[in-house]
This record gives sequence, C-alpha cells and structure tokens, in this order.
Amino acid sequence: RAAQKGRLELAKLCASRAPTPLSPGVPMTRPTTNFTAAIAATVAIATTVAMGLPTTATAQSPATAPGAAAPAAPEMGIWIDDTDQGAVEIAPCEGTTKLCGRIVWLKAPVDAKGKPFTDGLNPDKSKRSQPICGLQVIGNLVRQKDGSYDAGWIYDPKTGDKFDLTIKMKSPDVLAVTGYVGIKLLSETFTWKRAPANPPLALCSTQAAAGR
Repeated sequence: RAAQKGRLELAKLCASRAPTPLSPGVPMTRPTTNFTAAIAATVAIATTVAMGLPTTATAQSPATAPGAAAPAAPEMGIWIDDTDQGAVEIAPCEGTTKLCGRIVWLKAPVDAKGKPFTDGLNPDKSKRSQPICGLQVIGNLVRQKDGSYDAGWIYDPKTGDKFDLTIKMKSPDVLAVTGYVGIKLLSETFTWKRAPANPPLALCSTQAAAGR
C-alpha cells in the first residue's frame, strides 16, 4: 500500500510538470524546477516508504562514520638510524594513539662469541640481560598541531642514556629525530632513512634463528 501511494505521488508530479502547448511566436523558457531531480526525489521517497524506513534518515559519509580507521601516520614504519647499524620500527603504542619504537634489525646482531648483544649498560641492572634486538627504545610520542610528534622519550643502548624526543618528517623517506633534555635549546637532531621494501631487512626473529 505504501509503495502504491509513492507511485501515485510520482504520477501526480509528472502530470503537474507536463509541458503546456505554446502559442505561435512564444519562446520556450527553461522551467525553474529541476524536473529530473524532482522525479528522482519522489522515487526515493516512495522506495523508502515501501521499505518502512524513515524518510528523514540521511546517509552518513565515510569520513564521519563511527569506527572508521584513521589514516596511518607517515612516521610509522621501519627506519634505519643515523649510524646505519640498526633499524627501529615505529608503530602505535599498545592501546593508545601515541607512537613507540623497537629495534627490529641490527647490522651485527651477535658478538664475537656468536651471542646476541644485550642491554648491558642499562641503569636498571635487572634489565641488562635483555637482548638489544626487540628492545623498546622510543615511547609516548604525542602528535602535535604542526604535524610533528613530541613529548616522548628515546633510549640509547650504546650509552644507557635516555632523552626527551621529538620526530618530524623531512620527506616521505627521511625522518628528523631530535633528542633533548628538558628544553630544545640543548638538542641534537639525527637523520633516519626509511628502510627499503625490496630487498627487506632480515628482522630480529630471522637474525636470531640464523644465529642458533
């Protein structure tokens, strides 16, 4: 019955828009109403009524749909550090939108005895036996209004020191990594390069397996 009502409305609209015969010499004028759009709107209403849906409902755009995944930050990925001796994978910290980073590749993953390097200079003696490969060295980076990430920390296992950290993209494959202590007046910036996709790096799990 609802669908029949919609078709009757469409028929009435079409009849009301039928062209009026013109008298000789009277120029044809463009109607002020978009006839095609009006028909389409009526068809849509009729279909909506027939399906039992509210006619005032509006579709939600993909950009605002709840649960839609935000685009990945360009800072995410695997980066070779300024020494070319190691690589860090930057990814979201677990359960947050902050960024963290772990060492996922070492050019020399084992010592002269074939044993994996460990965090021997860590100020916390209980952590000195943990392997360098897989070690978290970046944490709690927060996105800033200018697009950079700041207010995080970086740990240097070569010295056992920890610094405040900000990172910012210089180009799609170049990352500026700035360590500082309290204020950026006393800071040092290093350049990291995005790791090549082909050939990919042999990551920690692969290196560990090769060393056994």
